[in-house]
Amino acid sequence: MQRGPILRVFVAARLAVLAAAVIQGHPAMGADAAAGKAKSEACAACHGPDGNSTNPLIPSLAGQTPLYIYYQLVQFREQRRVNELMSPFAAKLTDADMKDIAAYYSGQKAAEPALPADDPRYEAGKAVVAGNHCGSCHLPTLTGQQQIPRIAGLQYDYLVKQLRGFKTGERPDIDGSMASAAQPLSDKDITDVSLYLAGLR
Repeated sequence: MQRGPILRVFVAARLAVLAAAVIQGHPAMGADAAAGKAKSEACAACHGPDGNSTNPLIPSLAGQTPLYIYYQLVQFREQRRVNELMSPFAAKLTDADMKDIAAYYSGQKAAEPALPADDPRYEAGKAVVAGNHCGSCHLPTLTGQQQIPRIAGLQYDYLVKQLRGFKTGERPDIDGSMASAAQPLSDKDITDVSLYLAGLR
């Protein structure tokens, strides 16, 4: 077995252990959403005061699954994902901080979709989502579950960037599932899917 697959299995196993610790004491992962609101003040400049970002390349966190938010913060803290803004912020967070922030954002209401659902590419994107069985992980509503994110209603530009990143390997992928899913997609598929998802409630 090569080093890459071994490392990927190790990371996935480590995150699974972290996840088990996080979800003990559910609901809200035993976290304090009120404390999370205070701890997320620095996040508001980019992600919006209530987690609804107005920047097309920065994801909205409102209504996102708490375990997904927690996972991403862990990855930024441990340099599995690197971003000039997120990495320094996450480096200072404890596990409890991340749980609280995740609980706060997951409890916020997602804004209405920014894109209309009457674009001619909408049906093409819907067909690609169905054909690639995206709902089997992200749920039929595409609202996510556990560590799988909500993708319905996210920003078009953000979705395009992430899917392209998964396809090229620029965006890290814990278990390789998204990298594999993105490989057969053409760039038209990616833009059509992103438009469809961005128009969903």
